[in-house]
Amino acid sequence: MSIYKDIAWNGLWKQNSILAQLLGLCPLLAVSTSLVNAVSLGLATILVMMLSNFAISALRALIPYEIRIPVFVLIIAALVTVVDLAFNAFLHDLYLVLGIFIPLIVTNCIVLARVEAFAAKNGLRAATLDGLMMGVGFVWVIGLLGAVRELVGQGTLFSGIEMIFPTLSGIQVLPESYPGFLIAMLPPGAFFVLGLLIAGRNWLDARANQRLREHRLHDQPPPASVPA
Repeated sequence: MSIYKDIAWNGLWKQNSILAQLLGLCPLLAVSTSLVNAVSLGLATILVMMLSNFAISALRALIPYEIRIPVFVLIIAALVTVVDLAFNAFLHDLYLVLGIFIPLIVTNCIVLARVEAFAAKNGLRAATLDGLMMGVGFVWVIGLLGAVRELVGQGTLFSGIEMIFPTLSGIQVLPESYPGFLIAMLPPGAFFVLGLLIAGRNWLDARANQRLREHRLHDQPPPASVPA
């Protein structure tokens, strides 16, 4: 259980693919103009990561080391094609909005990095959990980024939710007279918000490390007195 807790914590926070490793920035910055778009692409990425980690972990003993990267890419590409066709069939309006970024999951550094670094060296259960938690770590960051950009840029949340659930509609959080902040919807706004998220994570980690050092110093026994 300790191993699985470490895998979960690494994916969600310690080795977060975005905040710690700065991987997958192209789809992160391009699609995160709204909460719905960001989370939708994130869920597609989770599915691909879980399945690719599972498949490559199961086949790792059969894949020659010299050609492992092309084989990994082929497996990931096949899974992305399935997800792409599923979006086109069942969520066509959302598929048109996300466009090329669903097929581009094949080239996402997060997917290939976890396959090479973890799935190819570990068992099915651990590899599948790693794919899931790395994907969840990607989703919560891209979702938060999309929510902040949508709220600041348009004053709304869940805009476009009707593409997934036709009976629902977005929420107008700020007054309708709110003019919007255009830079939040443009790539520079994505960089600004991402920089703030990374700074916040670094501050929390530094604070936690400081508390840990203080706790260790407090628990140390006093130095032995030297006899006169």
